Amino acid sequence: MAFGADTTTDEVLAGIDLKGKQALVTGGSTGLGKETARALASKGAAVTIAARDPAKGEAAAAEIRASTGNQNIDVAQVELSVPDSVRAFAKKWLAEHGPLNLLINNAGVMACPLTRTAEGWEMQFATNHLGHFLLTNLLAPALKAGAPGRIVNLSSAGHRFSDVHFDDIHFNSRDYEKWSSYGQSKTANVLFSVELTRRLAPYGITANAVHPGGIQTELGRHLTQADIDALLARVGAGSGGIKFKTIPAGAATSVWAATSPELEGRGGLYLEDCHVGDLKTDPAAASGYFGYATDPANAARLWAVSEETLGQKFDLG
Repeated sequence: MAFGADTTTDEVLAGIDLKGKQALVTGGSTGLGKETARALASKGAAVTIAARDPAKGEAAAAEIRASTGNQNIDVAQVELSVPDSVRAFAKKWLAEHGPLNLLINNAGVMACPLTRTAEGWEMQFATNHLGHFLLTNLLAPALKAGAPGRIVNLSSAGHRFSDVHFDDIHFNSRDYEKWSSYGQSKTANVLFSVELTRRLAPYGITANAVHPGGIQTELGRHLTQADIDALLARVGAGSGGIKFKTIPAGAATSVWAATSPELEGRGGLYLEDCHVGDLKTDPAAASGYFGYATDPANAARLWAVSEETLGQKFDLG
């Protein structure tokens, strides 16, 4: 069947067997992450739900076990904006598990007020990019052991709000604007996919970025009605507005990215509505991605900046 905006996770997975596969989903206790975890588990994958709140994670795991009959669902706590938490999570996960086949970097924050981590990093960039950058690199040995494998990084059409401002990523000298901040973190998710694929493709591992579409989930917990109206006007400019998806349809592109035979060996892509997105130059375009988000030089620069920020180098070769 032809997939599109309304395709659901179960439709994507029709005929696919994931028995023997190990998956890890960040932000897997609610919304898109929970549905992604459920869908993968429904086809036999063992799934780790990585969550900020272990109680929410355990509740989600119990639901998934009951609905799928798959008992191989475990939960672990991680705070992506805290590097020591990410390092502790990765160390424990590697000690308790074998190879990793599917890594779904799903967790994130959106348009929150200016908040800084203990290190002084801006929260959206720290959570949406730096936390996943660190986690993915620390789990690289398990990914290599599980190759061929796939990494899915949740981006957004919001990447079109901003390129990465390498001269002042953390808004130390420029005025904070929550949508620009969100936009550069989502651009970083695409760039990370590009550089990850360059480094890991020789080992049979690819990474792609996903725009899930418009879905009403806890990701928007910081938004007022005025924020939502402004967002709809901004994203839907020239497109007649935006159509909200159900959660199973919103998670479908993540699941497609993780499992579709069509994407075998293909990485560094921007995916939306269960297909590969197109390069666009029109600011009013209703779909597609902007070129700066897949620029290889920007991707390499982001990698270097991320290593410098975290004080840790990663040689995946």
